[in-house]
Amino acid sequence: MNEVVNCAAYSNGRKVANIEINEISGVFEKAEQFVWVGLHEPGEEMLTLFQKQFNLHDLAIEDAHNAHQRPKIERYGDNLFIVLRTAKMNNALNRIDFGETHFFVGNRFLITVRHGSSISYTDVRNRCESTPHLLRIGEGFALYAVMDSIVDQYFPVVVALEEGLLSIEDKIFRDKPSRQTTEEIYLLKRQMLEVKRAVSPLIDICNRLMRFDSKLISEETQPYFRDIYDHVVRINEMVDHSRELLNTALEANFSLLSIAQSEVSKKFAGWAAIIAVPTMVAGFYGMNFEFMPELRWHYGYPLVVAGTISMCLVIFYLFRRSGWL
Repeated sequence: MNEVVNCAAYSNGRKVANIEINEISGVFEKAEQFVWVGLHEPGEEMLTLFQKQFNLHDLAIEDAHNAHQRPKIERYGDNLFIVLRTAKMNNALNRIDFGETHFFVGNRFLITVRHGSSISYTDVRNRCESTPHLLRIGEGFALYAVMDSIVDQYFPVVVALEEGLLSIEDKIFRDKPSRQTTEEIYLLKRQMLEVKRAVSPLIDICNRLMRFDSKLISEETQPYFRDIYDHVVRINEMVDHSRELLNTALEANFSLLSIAQSEVSKKFAGWAAIIAVPTMVAGFYGMNFEFMPELRWHYGYPLVVAGTISMCLVIFYLFRRSGWL
């Protein structure tokens, strides 16, 4: 797989040419040009090569190589290192596939490093190239475009989780509650927690990008990052709302399970009380007393049987009326 997906030079918002790695230094010699590089799971050798070309910090290169980083933003001199987690819904396996994108942002360059499950940013690059009046802002706008694409990918994920929540609510209140529903709730809770961990740090990242006193994020670019901030806050609120509803659904499922178990216990208790009547009568006549006058009476047996059945029917009626049976 090609580690370098794209490497191009831009001037005044328009693509000048695709360039090789050894031609990057020549781009910096020309004014009003910046370099946009796209990498996909590069090896240590490739990252080291770009480190020399762009004078990147060792710690940032180490993080970009190891991946599995938490979302964050760090400043190394005049350069920024940003980590975002990407997410997309895998409907076939009913799970969320997470990936990572690392950004190296510096004076007149932007490097994106993709790891794991993450779609290509070719479409983002094409949209930027179709709006040269915006891309002329430079690497700051290119950074915004990629970040905005990543954040927008969370909306269908959250919507899918909300649909899963609605399905669980139907199972709880329309069908019989079950342990399987409880397992589905915990699975959905875990997925929401993973989304929360990925989205929540973006609020701080966007805040810092809007506050940075740096030429990389100009006043002209900051309103675009406020737009990302608004989207992130909205996604975060959607996740929090869904998690609260999911907690309520879990409590409701437990309550309904307890009620169902209580109903079963009532039925057992009712039938046990009914069965106790003939058991008690049989116990009396199982005692070998010598003087039991009704034993010698011609209608003694049918009367005892009829009385026993009558008592059982009365008890059954009382339990049925009270809702126990």
